[in-house]
Amino acid sequence: MSAMSARIESLGLIEVALWQELQRASADRQHQWRQCTLATVDGERADARLVVLREVQPQARQLMLYTDTRSPKVSQIARHPQGTLVAWSSLLNWQLRLSVVLTVSDSGLDVSSRWAQVKLSRNVQDYLAPVAPGTPLMRFEVERGSREHFAVITAKVQHIDWLELHPDGHRRARFEAGSAMWLAP
Repeated sequence: MSAMSARIESLGLIEVALWQELQRASADRQHQWRQCTLATVDGERADARLVVLREVQPQARQLMLYTDTRSPKVSQIARHPQGTLVAWSSLLNWQLRLSVVLTVSDSGLDVSSRWAQVKLSRNVQDYLAPVAPGTPLMRFEVERGSREHFAVITAKVQHIDWLELHPDGHRRARFEAGSAMWLAP
């Protein structure tokens, strides 16, 4: 799908296209949805950060993200597993807001098989730091820890709020498993 393509008119086809774009984003480092914002709850306030979309499973309506097990978002998810992912593409003129239920896994075959791939990449340093993310440092020094702190976050999509900004008129829709409806933009 490109910004120059004809507009999709069917809600069913729009939903298929957005899942295809999410899959593309997980594989293409240049896709604008590759990095999206994850908002979680930290006590009485929202906490948001950029995350990288690693994998998409449309049939299961799941997205996979990676994290350091010591990251504050891990304890936030344990206390309050509801979250929101937000993505914007200026090429598509599409915004997504995905309401998700989050789980964190730091062991098991799914995690170890993903860790085996990460260990071979330059991203391995992200999960081998000797101190937790956000720890104050006396000076910046790149160090490598002795063990991994790798976890997989699974974001189970409850519903998607899709917004298209277009010169011929903005459109908005909500998609849930088995249903879709137009909304006022």
